[in-house]
Amino acid sequence: MIVYHASYTEITAPDTSHSRKYLDFGPGFYVTIIPEQAVKYAERFSRRGKDAWINTYELSDNYSKRKVTKFEAYDERWLDYIMACRSGDIPDDADIIIGGIADDQIFRTVDLYFAGYISKQEALKRLVYTKPNMQICIRSQAVINDFLTFKSSKKL
Repeated sequence: MIVYHASYTEITAPDTSHSRKYLDFGPGFYVTIIPEQAVKYAERFSRRGKDAWINTYELSDNYSKRKVTKFEAYDERWLDYIMACRSGDIPDDADIIIGGIADDQIFRTVDLYFAGYISKQEALKRLVYTKPNMQICIRSQAVINDFLTFKSSKKL
């Protein structure tokens, strides 16, 4: 499958070592199957005065033989996982995590819950009708090396 990664630079050799720690699914290399989502994220770099790049890769379907955690909805399981990862407490040893991204709208709800301003029930009520975007977090460098192939990059 073709996947996309937004960055301020071309990334021909992705790695997990440059990731920030407190992200939705913890540290890793994040990609999406939705090109418009990658472009939207890359535009954030442009707004900050940096270059914006879309890097394109092929992710082999053989990765499914590795440990995968998948979220189908913005539900309690997803919310608990996001909260744990953003606190630095990685809930499992999955090589790949697939699920919805906490975009601006979702992030506001998660942030309010994380700060204790709304309850878990209120957060879930706000999230229940939101269709998830898609992000794939590759936590394992071995998965990147074995299953992710750089195809091209484009400066926006």
